[in-house]
Amino acid sequence: MIAEEIKLPVKKSETGMVANVLEQFNKAADQINLNPNIRRILNVTNNEVIIHFPVKMDNGDVEIFTGYRVQHNNALGPYKGGLRYHETVDIDAAKALAMWMTWKTSLAGLPYGGAKGGIKINPKLYSQTELERITRRFTYALGDNIGPEHDIPAPDVNTNSQTMAWIADTYMSTKGPSERSTYQHVVTGKPVGSGGIEGRDRSTGYGVFLTIKLWAEQRNITLKRKRFIVQGFGNVGYWASHFMEQEGATLVGVQDAFGSIYKPEGIEVKQLQAYVTTNEGGVQNFPNSNAIEKEDFFGLDCDIIIPAALGNQITGENAHSIKARLIAEGANGPTNVEGEQILLEKGVEIIPDILCNSGGVIGSYFEWLQNRNGELWHMDEVILKLEKTLKGSFKRVYDYSVAENIDMRTAAFCLAIQRIEKAYIQRGIFP
Repeated sequence: MIAEEIKLPVKKSETGMVANVLEQFNKAADQINLNPNIRRILNVTNNEVIIHFPVKMDNGDVEIFTGYRVQHNNALGPYKGGLRYHETVDIDAAKALAMWMTWKTSLAGLPYGGAKGGIKINPKLYSQTELERITRRFTYALGDNIGPEHDIPAPDVNTNSQTMAWIADTYMSTKGPSERSTYQHVVTGKPVGSGGIEGRDRSTGYGVFLTIKLWAEQRNITLKRKRFIVQGFGNVGYWASHFMEQEGATLVGVQDAFGSIYKPEGIEVKQLQAYVTTNEGGVQNFPNSNAIEKEDFFGLDCDIIIPAALGNQITGENAHSIKARLIAEGANGPTNVEGEQILLEKGVEIIPDILCNSGGVIGSYFEWLQNRNGELWHMDEVILKLEKTLKGSFKRVYDYSVAENIDMRTAAFCLAIQRIEKAYIQRGIFP
């Protein structure tokens, strides 16, 4: 088999996330008998940027930070992907996440490619003014590696609308006065008052909820009184929980970087959110809840698990303990290949990340269009368009998985890769 012969080996130096995404890609590529030349192209990233830049701290000292931006593929349009501020950020993590973004944007039918990046930093160790200077200096250092028609960053782990506002302002300030406003869509996820779009804040979490609801409809079950747990109670975890609760489901467990809590009779989402904002952002010691060990979290008695934190959380070490019927991946790459194989053998279903959390990039696309065309979109039409796009994506993935008798992740990858393959076949390779 030619397809088997040209697989690129995973370097030992690469992280588990890179190995994970490449194995997912190769499995789907085998399934669709992907053109060998296109497999070669998609196995590697187009560009990898590493930037070391100095920033003056509040006390006058200068620190050197390392930032990354990886651009995987732009066959379908400009690169698109988040920027995260976290100690785990490195070139390999950025590579894996950029690849997932390529498949995510392709699956959603968007005119985007995939990119990812960030700064290796623990943002909790810096003041707001220091974070602003770090962000602005990083943006300036990136220079023309980003741009509204080239590579459009967005919020990710530990970044938010304020971060995007600083990036947009810095980038626009490098342009001539008469054209600055035309560069507003250099990033998405901005505050509504600074070019952002209504509903972008909840679009990822809403998408997680909606794909769960669509899955339940296919299984002829209701979400009322279904018990779910969430790993990560940031933007995605909160909004997914909010919409699940509205549908009648019960949140019984939450885990974040500070602790793990369990309350079998149910946790009220708004109460937990209010508590977190006054508890240094953590869920630990939430009133009337039980503290549990970190390693016991995924084994809690529940129907649905929403991992909405970091990658490689569900693995061969803990997958055996999972009692839930469904994993809805709010994070990128939360389930590794070994863990997934165990779950599938147990009959646990997985809504893959490139489908489950794609509401965020779809919302970003709407914001990008709003800025680009000088339009103003309101919450109701944003949610309506988001719902229509996600329903179409879910139906294609579900129907394909049934027709081919394969799991939903492989089905999603197949559809995403086929769209890119078609673009290459139609356009050819320059020169």
